[in-house]
Amino acid sequence: MSVNRVTTRTAPEETDGVRTPLRGRDAEMAFIEERLDALGRGEGGIVRVEGPAGIGRSRILAEAAASARRRGTRVFEGAADPDEQFVPLGPLLEGVLSGEETLSGAQRLRDLAATPGQRFWLLQELGDRLREAARNGPLLVVLDDLQWCDDLTLLTFHTLAAGLSSHPILWLVAVRAGSVPSGVRTTLDRIRQAGAHGLVLPALGDPAVERITEDVLGAPPDPDVLRLAHRAEGVPQLLVELLGSLREEAVTIENGTARLSAGPPAPRELPSVVRRLDQLSDEARELVQTAAAVGGPVTVALLAELLGRSSAALITAVRESLDADLLAESGEHLAFRHDLIREAVEAGLPLSLRQALSRQAAGLPSGRAPADATEAVSAAPGDAAEADRQRTEAAELAGTAPGTAAERSLKALELTAADAPGRPRVVAETIPLLWQTGRAAQARELGATALAADGLGPEDEALIRLALARLAVQFDFSEAVRQARAGAALPGISLTARGRLLAMLAVGLSVSGEHAAAEQVAAQAWDTAAAAGDRTAEATLTTVRSAVSFHRMDLAEAFRQAERSAALADALGVSTSLWVPEALWHALLSNTTGRTAEALALAEEGIRITGEQGRTAATRMWLMTRTRILLETGRLSDARADAEAASPATDEPGPGNLADVTLRYVMLRVALHTGDRQTAEAYAAEARRMRTDDAPVVRHFGTWMLALMADYEGRPDRAMAELDAVMTSPAADRPAYSGLIDPADAPVLVRLALRAGRHERAVQAVAMAEKRAALNPDLPFLAATAAHARGLLDNDLSPLVRAVRLYEDCPRILARASALEDAGRKLATTRKPEAVPYFETALALYVRAGAVRDVARVRRRLRAAGVRRRPSTAGLCDAWPELTAAELRVVRLVAQGLTNQQAAERLSLSPHTVSSHLRRAFTKLDVTSRAELTRLAKHRDDGE
Repeated sequence: MSVNRVTTRTAPEETDGVRTPLRGRDAEMAFIEERLDALGRGEGGIVRVEGPAGIGRSRILAEAAASARRRGTRVFEGAADPDEQFVPLGPLLEGVLSGEETLSGAQRLRDLAATPGQRFWLLQELGDRLREAARNGPLLVVLDDLQWCDDLTLLTFHTLAAGLSSHPILWLVAVRAGSVPSGVRTTLDRIRQAGAHGLVLPALGDPAVERITEDVLGAPPDPDVLRLAHRAEGVPQLLVELLGSLREEAVTIENGTARLSAGPPAPRELPSVVRRLDQLSDEARELVQTAAAVGGPVTVALLAELLGRSSAALITAVRESLDADLLAESGEHLAFRHDLIREAVEAGLPLSLRQALSRQAAGLPSGRAPADATEAVSAAPGDAAEADRQRTEAAELAGTAPGTAAERSLKALELTAADAPGRPRVVAETIPLLWQTGRAAQARELGATALAADGLGPEDEALIRLALARLAVQFDFSEAVRQARAGAALPGISLTARGRLLAMLAVGLSVSGEHAAAEQVAAQAWDTAAAAGDRTAEATLTTVRSAVSFHRMDLAEAFRQAERSAALADALGVSTSLWVPEALWHALLSNTTGRTAEALALAEEGIRITGEQGRTAATRMWLMTRTRILLETGRLSDARADAEAASPATDEPGPGNLADVTLRYVMLRVALHTGDRQTAEAYAAEARRMRTDDAPVVRHFGTWMLALMADYEGRPDRAMAELDAVMTSPAADRPAYSGLIDPADAPVLVRLALRAGRHERAVQAVAMAEKRAALNPDLPFLAATAAHARGLLDNDLSPLVRAVRLYEDCPRILARASALEDAGRKLATTRKPEAVPYFETALALYVRAGAVRDVARVRRRLRAAGVRRRPSTAGLCDAWPELTAAELRVVRLVAQGLTNQQAAERLSLSPHTVSSHLRRAFTKLDVTSRAELTRLAKHRDDGE
């Protein structure tokens, strides 16, 4: 693996590559010098430098590193980049493995970082190397732009900083002020608790502004120039760029004084603003440019009108522009962070377009008047009226802007006194908003704290437990059951609360695999929900009914109920849903029954809609679901990329049960198909943990994964021993497929059982497959799996050929390839020439899927049949033999200059999936930057 080396960042106080002296930061640098003095005495620690974009965080870090080197301190410097998050631990590895003096064992660290499932060993190895280096003298580890760090870097940073606190290691990190991702927020909270020192950079004072103006222009400024410089409002980067743009054309030096040549200059583009605009998606850039043309603060409604879209369609673009520090919220309006930024954006637009947009905006209603901006600021804890206002706004925004709604709800909580009777209700409302926007750990902690408080009434406790049960469904199936059961058992609660808790209990039991109990609870919940007239609970319970029908193998009824559930949830609105999203079950059901194209369309629509709505949790659940679908369709590279993109966050509460039955299962299956033994072993270790989980379904997945791993290792007897407990469990809760995950696994189990001499288990699997197919004659995929299994059991060519024919119209290419291979294998025993077309078709399908191990096996069968085939790769063309087709599509777009966000939009993928493909491509190609990748692409594709 190669580490991304960030080489394009420009220091905020540079102009034309010349760095101006550091001005106005005497107090901050004095503090840094004190910490370096303490480091020299053997005292480590953490210093967090914080401030808005352009305030000079990177310059402070650079000056600190230079000072440390002058003292003889060993310095490691790393920095994150918003478009370079695809190398796990890249920023930290950049620091400790690059530069003049690196840590020992560099290759070992790189290899561990590139290998899935090796996080524990990577942390141990990196910790040991830093500890060893610190024995020889103090260390300064600098990490810039923490807000753009990947999850592994964040985890490693706060873990090592805590674990090495007794060593002479000073960690100096910089982070942008304001809104940051949830994982970064958690990391900041943890280092604060560990005693990190905070250094907040304010705007520069007037004397510093005057000195910098003189530095840049080469002479003291006159009052007009100084008045212009003050427009930067003490932000060094804007100040230097503004002055640098004027120096050659608009400023002259007369009698030793810098003066304006011809009055106030026209607004012009600024490099830092142009860079930030270029990093935006097309939609976000268009929104920012439109806002600049309008002029002053603007409502989202007005922007939607000007852009010809709905307000909901702008959610992602608005959030992106806020995250880029270009825009900020001001009551009901969006305003530019700085007027110079607005002018710089506007200066990049053609005059005719600026004028047209301005006239168009003037002719539209201005929207609702902005809320009093000082109202919320001046409100103090105990201000019930302001708390109610914030709470009302949160409820109104929950359906379209959950991130903003979460902030409003948190503000309401902050304003509500600790002993106020209504506080528990605000807690119950806030938990789902935090969870849905990716702040699950904070949500869980909020609920746990509330439950531990004295004097909590039954209804309040019930609502908090309901919120925690909803949260837990994604992370800990058994915890969801415990919370819902405890809440439903409370005396004297309302029918609505009891009905919803029972509905969540039924969901928890169903996803846990306790089918009989789920059916019983669902019946009780139906009665309670009906008495309360609660349609929200009805939508959730309809999903449970569908799952019950699925378990009974009545798939027509399962589909009918799934469609009804999705329609009910859609009609009620996503903000009222108990289990987000109900439609996800419909996609899983479609995939499992062979309607894979429909399942993929549902998943991609779910990812798109929840992404636009800003529902991080739901988007991730859809990504997890899509990994399963992509696996079954044979898109192994895409499945792996999705699985890596949706990998659990560092602060995820619980074991991550949904990830267990999607991501981890998929990663193991992909590893087995591709012959990646190291990755397979890593996920087999996860499977051993899963086998001890409280939830039966997680245990079943873990057991099947271990059986597949044992078969991969050539131990079919061990594989069947793993499955015995599942296949003999009580019928009421036994998985519908006799311990299997998917109907297409029936032939796999039969083949495995026959190899192990367990004929009775093979018979059991065939009987189940045939029963399922007979009960659902309209689903040819089920008939194909039954015929395939029967052909293997009876060693009969006829059902195998029938299976091949039935699979032809199904997008399950791995299942089809397996049937073709088995039919060819049967023919090869007596009629080798007739076996060849079956093997060749199977080979083509395996190559298309990138199933390297399966390809090698079928090639051996072809050689045994007297046929030789030149090995081919799963890549798109001979010029890129290292890459899969999916990776090559991403590489070519990035080489054209597209950002990850833009490439994701072009390919209809998530940015995280693009990052995952790109990370693998960087590793395979051994390149370290986008510039290096672009040069390689020109050489390979264009022959340059």
